[in-house]
Amino acid sequence: MKLCIFGLTISSSWGNGHATLWRGLVRALARDGHEVVFFERDAPYYARHRDMPSPPGCELRLYREWQDVRAGAARAVAAADVAMVTSYCPDARAATELVLDARAPVAAFYDLDSPVTLARLDAGEEVDYLPPQGLAAFDLVLSYAGGGALDRLRDQLGARRAAPLYGSVDPDVHRPAAPDPRLVAHASYLGTYAADRQPSLERLLVEPSRRLPARRFLLAGSMYPGGCAWPENLHRLEHVPPGQHAAFYCSSRVTVSVTRAAMARCGHCPSGRLFEAAACGVPVLSDRWPGLDEFFEPGREIFVADTTEEAMEVLTSPRGELERAGRAARARALEEHSAGRRARELVELVAAAAA
Repeated sequence: MKLCIFGLTISSSWGNGHATLWRGLVRALARDGHEVVFFERDAPYYARHRDMPSPPGCELRLYREWQDVRAGAARAVAAADVAMVTSYCPDARAATELVLDARAPVAAFYDLDSPVTLARLDAGEEVDYLPPQGLAAFDLVLSYAGGGALDRLRDQLGARRAAPLYGSVDPDVHRPAAPDPRLVAHASYLGTYAADRQPSLERLLVEPSRRLPARRFLLAGSMYPGGCAWPENLHRLEHVPPGQHAAFYCSSRVTVSVTRAAMARCGHCPSGRLFEAAACGVPVLSDRWPGLDEFFEPGREIFVADTTEEAMEVLTSPRGELERAGRAARARALEEHSAGRRARELVELVAAAAA
């Protein structure tokens, strides 16, 4: 099939979780014989940090202004079997109008940020990537979160057919790797700054680093505010490109996964970082959220902590116990959470919607 996607970005992984997910998906779709064209506004922020200007598996069309690309976008939609608009697409409403007017065989909306979308609606905010009339006109609405989020997309936004398309991992990119001496740490965390993540990050990484001053800890990610009082043994990296993620994870005894507050409240919304670390065979220490046990088994494939004391128990566990969990998590990630698996799920969902 031919897919035409209007998204946030696939060319730059800086400060967003969309690009890495799309890169794995389009590569997997291409391997199965599908064609993807991806429309991305050439935003200066991402242009300065563009780490994949020619993503394998898709035709990337960068544009400055919607009017410059509208005619070409209309031709791409007319030739597509699936036309999809995603959350945080800068021109989502214009793209939605084009997709629906063209009557593509399957018109789809993919909310890669559904817990954030629902939280913003609860706060009375306007969500500029949602059509004012809701989602009822789409043949298929995909959600990064499952569980109750699907009910709300139906009941609150009118989605006629809503289904989860969870995060995934590309095993060709994320796999066991040799440790990088520059990245060796007792525990690490990789993630862009978010104020609502900080309390959990403090409990699971920052405070344990204070209690283990002889051990080296590593925190990587952009947008952290200046003036933070980090412990001396907690080292900072501004950015780790996707090609170095495997070495980053594999250089730590344990890696920490912390969930955005809206995602944790919503539940059934695993972070892509969770799958990445698991596919690398690295033990993961996570905060707790509803539905986590549907993706990895706590205590056997993943470790879960609510307090610093519980985190300390994991971080000081015998290496053999940690490594067994890492191996079990990798097996589960490859079996159930690979980009290839998600690509097949997407094709099945589209086929059902078309029928």
